Formats: sequence, structure tokens, C-alpha cells
Amino acid sequence: MTTLSPARASRALPKPELRPRRPHFSSGPCAKRPGYSLAALATDSLGRSHRARIGKGRLGEAIDRTRALLGVPADHRIAIVPASDTGAFEMAMWSLLGARPVTALAWESFGEGWVTDAEKQLKLGPTVLRAPYGRLPDLATVDFDTDVLFTWNGTTSGVRVPDGDWIPDDRGGLTLCDATSAVFAQALPFAKLDVVTFSWQKVLGGEGAHGMLILSPRAVERLESWSPPWPLPKIFRLTKGGKLIEGLFAGETINTPSMLCVEDWLDALAWAEGIGGLPALLARADANAATLQAWIDRTLWARNLAEDPRTRSNTSVCIAINGPADLPKRMASLLEAEGVAFDINGYRDAPPSLRIWCGATVDAADIEALGPWLDWAHATLAVEGV
Repeated sequence: MTTLSPARASRALPKPELRPRRPHFSSGPCAKRPGYSLAALATDSLGRSHRARIGKGRLGEAIDRTRALLGVPADHRIAIVPASDTGAFEMAMWSLLGARPVTALAWESFGEGWVTDAEKQLKLGPTVLRAPYGRLPDLATVDFDTDVLFTWNGTTSGVRVPDGDWIPDDRGGLTLCDATSAVFAQALPFAKLDVVTFSWQKVLGGEGAHGMLILSPRAVERLESWSPPWPLPKIFRLTKGGKLIEGLFAGETINTPSMLCVEDWLDALAWAEGIGGLPALLARADANAATLQAWIDRTLWARNLAEDPRTRSNTSVCIAINGPADLPKRMASLLEAEGVAFDINGYRDAPPSLRIWCGATVDAADIEALGPWLDWAHATLAVEGV
């Protein structure tokens, strides 16, 4: 039997007695709503055509209830589109860009993905404003006579823009905002955003593969007055004969959606409506993030990757850990083996870190229970000399 030295033994911690009731802290797909059950889903649309009255009705309902919950202005169009948030944002890029110069902001991997598309695929020669993980670019230097691409919340860095005050009302270009890990957890100023995209599997814990595309009147005007010089695949086409295809924004999807995923989304919306709507969702995410930040603040070997408290995400909280580069991954593996935290290792392109989802479908009590387990994992690996 191995005998620990007194110094190492003093660092060892017993396993905590209290476990998170739901150990789902993945940043996507995210935790299902509290009390989720497949048995709660309506099934009358399953096995039916999405073009039948019942299918179109459920898709239209998903759009209308999303609009109401988020407070999207009545003059903005909302569509359900293929390929998650990625499909929605690329649809917007391929359809709208090219009429003006482009500025792309990147401070984490998903923003870098949009830079790559603008530079290497669309070959637009964008102005690129970058910042390292943990920081934002200088937002005061953005030229809004150009079309501007940015993520509202950097899912892989835990850094978000603090508000929309840096975006002028009288901008010449369009603002294209990837809001997938911000929507339903952070207040979005739709008057400042000409394109907003997100996916169902993030803050409300829906299923993957479907995206949502929100267009302002300015974006619609661009669509109807601009023909990109590159070919558009069928799943990217939003206009026909120079006019917006209105049916796309009333539940007539471009290709076949999963009606099971639609029913799951409607279930998530009903839960959100039932707990008090958008204010309650924002409050839950804020409370979760505050609970986790309180643990970070009292932990000497951990820090929030986001340096400025004003820019710290309340959903995808990224935690830098003092120690070897593989320590976060080992901690995540140890906690998964214990069944107390699933999928919390940092994103593959991010600095070594833990990433813990604090969105509205997570309970603050589970975040509170997770803290001692993080302490235990760190102490256990330190004792083992890892």
C-alpha cells in the first residue's frame, strides 16, 4: 500500500457528500430544462409532413412563441433554418455580404470561423479586429460604414460584449451577430442588430441541427437589392426574383425539419414562459454565474478566463487553472467518472481550462454543489502528483 507523505496527505480532501442532482454542464448541447421528460412532448405532429397543416402550424407556433419570449420587434422576420447556428450565420454571410466592405471581430474560435469564411471562402478581404482569449478587441475602433460580423458571447472564451452601446443607430453597414450562447440569457438590443442567429441546443437546452435566423428591415432591404456574385446553394436562398421568400418566415422551411425537435423546442418555450419569461431566464443565468464566480473568487488556483468583469459570460464560464496544461482535462475526466460533472473540459482550441455552462436550464444548487467537487478533484490530482 502506498503511504502518502505528510505534505501530500495534508492536501487530500474527502469526497464531498452532496452531489449535483443534474451533472449536465456541457456548453452545447446544454442541459435540458428542470423536470424534462420525453413523455411531456406532444406527438401528434410526428410522422406527418412538415408541409401539412399540423406541421406548418407547429413550425409557425415555434416562430411566434420565440418572438414573444425574446421580445423581437414585429417588423423583424424569423425563420427556422438548417444546420444549427452555423447554418444560420453562414446563410446570412453568403446572402448579404459583398455590397460593402466587411469588418470581422474575433476573440475566440467561433469568431475566427467567421473570419475564415470572409477571408478564404468569400474572399472579401475583411478588416479583422482580434483579441486574445480572455479579452475583447477595441470596440471603439469598429467602422460601422462596413458590414460588421461578431459573436455576442464568445462561447469558447467566456467573453461577451458588455452591451450594445458601441453600435450606433445611424450605422451605414449591417451588423451580423452570432448570438447562440447569449440569446435567452443576455439582453439583446434588436434595434442595434440586423442579423441575429442562434441554435436550439444552447440556452434553452433544445435539440441540435436547427438554427434560427432573425432579420431586421435593413437586412431584408439588402437581400432584395443585392445579388451576390457567387453561387448560392439551395439551403442558403432567402429570395426569389429579387423578393424575400415570405413563407420561410411563417414556418415553410427550406428543407425537412425534425418535428420531434420542433416539439422539444415548444416544450422548452413552454417551460420558459411558465417560470416568468425572459426576465426569469436572465435572472437564472445571472444567479448561476454569480454562484460559480463566488467559488472562483475564493479559490487560489482558479481564475475566470475573462479578465474584465463587465465582459464575463453568464453562460459559458471559462476557468483557467494553475498547474500543468493537462490538469483541466484530467479534472474533467475525474469528475465525469464520478458522475458529478459532464463535459466541462475547455474547448479544443481554447487555452487549457474548464468550461462550465451556467445557462437558465441549470439549477444554482447544482453549481453550488459542484464547487467542492472541483476542490476535491484538484486536491486529488495534486496528491497524486499529476
